[in-house]
Amino acid sequence: MVDVRQEIKRVAERIAESPDRQAAAGAVLALLACGETLVRGGSIDTDLSFALSLAISTTTPAGLLRTRLATAATVGLTAAGVVSLVSFHLLTVGGLVAQMLVLHRLAGRGSRRLAVVLVLPYVAAALVGPQINEIRVYGVVTAVLAAAAVAHGTGRRARAEEVARDATERALADTHHEHVARGERARIARELHDVVAHHISMISVQAETARLTTPGMPEVGAKRLADIGVTARAALTEMRRLLGVLREDAGTPPVTRRPQPGLTQLNELLDEARRATGAATRLIVSGPVAPLDPGIELTSYRIVQEALTNVRRHAPGAAVDVELRYHREVLEVRIRDNGPGPPPGTGGDRSPGHGLLGMRERVAAVGGELRVGPAPGGGFLVVARLPLAAAEAVR
Repeated sequence: MVDVRQEIKRVAERIAESPDRQAAAGAVLALLACGETLVRGGSIDTDLSFALSLAISTTTPAGLLRTRLATAATVGLTAAGVVSLVSFHLLTVGGLVAQMLVLHRLAGRGSRRLAVVLVLPYVAAALVGPQINEIRVYGVVTAVLAAAAVAHGTGRRARAEEVARDATERALADTHHEHVARGERARIARELHDVVAHHISMISVQAETARLTTPGMPEVGAKRLADIGVTARAALTEMRRLLGVLREDAGTPPVTRRPQPGLTQLNELLDEARRATGAATRLIVSGPVAPLDPGIELTSYRIVQEALTNVRRHAPGAAVDVELRYHREVLEVRIRDNGPGPPPGTGGDRSPGHGLLGMRERVAAVGGELRVGPAPGGGFLVVARLPLAAAEAVR
């Protein structure tokens, strides 16, 4: 035996999932309103057919909420509701529900001002007329519910707009961050070009030297060394082409070629910082100093350079300590100033620019770690730990 309640539930679920559910809702409300009108037929003084037409006019326009006629349907439904209230001193339950639906929809997705205006006729019906009669009672109930529907629709609309605005801002911020990161990576790649090119050139030179200076080398070995030299020179040519593409993508003109800076130029960088700010800037070296891979030296130099730039920008006049700590497997670069430190609520980042992002990209490129934030006792601290094992492997 078929369970009637389960069948009704399935039908209701199909209607709710249907794209025509608004039209179905309008039809259901119209049937309810007509039924209520027929039940109240004995108390209606005028033509019953006119009352039924008003019952239909106050409900069926709710089925047009998802069409281009939604605003016109809302205005027409409200006008029919006011006429029904004035003519018969009542508004059916179906008509009242339909009125709330259309006003909520209009306030949430249409004109909020028009939604407020459409509430006013019911407010007038509640205020005008004898002190106690059906018009006033229905007017008060309808005005309160209509105002609540408009307020709820407006609130939902405001929340939806805020969510959409936040999502747009996040998307723009993520896009900008990614664009900046790509630019930083391209700049790092351009700067590391000379370092890698040096190693490849050495491979080519050493292979050719070994081929020419090793007496009694088998012909097969000499050929392989020659192939190594040819491959190294081809790789160097391709790297130069890639460098040209990176410069074109970044919109930067070709620059005069010169060796990339390293730790040997660090004193010059600190002297320049002293002249620019007049503040004390110290270089502290601890641990056994050892020669480093040029890529590690370039990364260290750029980190110190960017940190000093941030100090001049955010803590002018602050004294700076630049410390190089040589460990067996790690070079630790520490830059600390005695300035005011980052403002509260910034998550330890006092720079609104891209300096720290560039530091992170550089440190990540050599497999290191970077930590930035408030220094113990005040000021700002940048700590980069750069692995030396990779450098040893390269050499």
